[in-house]
Amino acid sequence: MPGRTARYQSARRDPTLVVLEGFHALKHALRFGAEVLEAVTPDPEEVAALAGALAPDLLPALAVLLVRVPLDEFTGLAPSAPPTPVIALARRPEVDPAAVLADPGPAPVVLLDRPNHLGNLGAVVRVAAAAGAAGVLTTGERDPWHPAALRGSAGLHFATRVARLTGPLPPGRALLAIDPGGESLWEADLPARAVLAFGGERRGLGVAWLEAADRRVAVPMEPGVSSLNLATAAAVVLFEARRRAG
Repeated sequence: MPGRTARYQSARRDPTLVVLEGFHALKHALRFGAEVLEAVTPDPEEVAALAGALAPDLLPALAVLLVRVPLDEFTGLAPSAPPTPVIALARRPEVDPAAVLADPGPAPVVLLDRPNHLGNLGAVVRVAAAAGAAGVLTTGERDPWHPAALRGSAGLHFATRVARLTGPLPPGRALLAIDPGGESLWEADLPARAVLAFGGERRGLGVAWLEAADRRVAVPMEPGVSSLNLATAAAVVLFEARRRAG
């Protein structure tokens, strides 16, 4: 097995590294201070053209980072080669869930209970970064820094704090369960520093989270519409909270 292919495959299992698939994941990783170790592409000219059009501020960094590799080698570095032809390795930042929850600022924390779909998880991270959330915590077995989640967030994991929560929530933040049986979002109180808990796509919020919640809040929907995509629900709630915070 070629050395680079083995390195990228092992990085997917390495808790200290992340694999960035595609230009947008690499773009945001660089823009938000990631330690990018290498970036490979079969077509440096195409990647440079993308950077020139979408992120000219990153052209100097890419000029140093980009390494040309044969197309057949590149396609073996990921289960599915990204359409924007670049794949990179970066250091995974150490994120302490306790530090995220202890943040004294007014921004909410997003809690995803057992998310199943990594693309949706990443899309929630992207929304959380855009809305200025204090961080995204997950429960369950899914690695929130999986390459598919990073692809879904377009690399915006590096713009917020993302970690897996393995214990109970400490006191100090109100817990709001986003649940169809709750009070309408338009009328509910959304206290500063709340933990906004969303259930996974298959099972919804676990009973323990529902019972521990200080209140339950529902996103109002038209009759007959049973649910929203996880990232869409998170966007509605986060931007309503941001609107109220001014």
